Amino acid sequence: MIGLMQRHYSMFDYIFLGIDQAIRTLDHYPRTTGRSYPAKDIPEQILTESQRQHSAGLMRVNHAGEICAQALYHGQGVVTHTPMIKAKMQQAAMEEGDHLVWCEQRLDELKSHTSYLNPFWYAGSFGIGMLAGVIGDRFSLGFLAETEQQVIKHLEKHSQLLPDQDQRSYTILQQMERDEAQHRKEAITAGACELPLVAKKTMACVSKIMVKIAYWV
Repeated sequence: MIGLMQRHYSMFDYIFLGIDQAIRTLDHYPRTTGRSYPAKDIPEQILTESQRQHSAGLMRVNHAGEICAQALYHGQGVVTHTPMIKAKMQQAAMEEGDHLVWCEQRLDELKSHTSYLNPFWYAGSFGIGMLAGVIGDRFSLGFLAETEQQVIKHLEKHSQLLPDQDQRSYTILQQMERDEAQHRKEAITAGACELPLVAKKTMACVSKIMVKIAYWV
């Protein structure tokens, strides 16, 4: 029966899907789960100009990090041939899409902007995601798990660096941290392998460079 038929996508389908995902992400219209803004019930406190700029810099870094996460998931999803892995990547990307929307809304509230280098962050991360996916599903999941582990540490640090008055940003980061922990847990459960130490250190080094640049630009 037609209603029971399942569509099979070709590699070209997935490539065009990847292009659509990239445009949506960079055009401020990512696919999301539609969850509500975590800080909607948190009163806005008065920040000094330096506090506002510092919070904005941190949230800009977090937004850029979510651009990278979207691209990693999209890149891995394009090349994997395992339906379960592909579905996990797509679901995780939608949840990261929530994070993108939340960070951008907070940046608007702080009267600031997202990183001007987002297309660069996306393109580089998409390529890395595809490479990880080509190596194999267990490596791809291991890469995902390690990425989330580093993101969790990064979010914990930023939560501490925020001005005490900025509880709206803090609440957003706390929810993002919980989501990233769940993504990591699911990747490990699905069969993620442990990445070589050199891969972990390289990922951390690249992340530090992105953080320093995105804070200002």
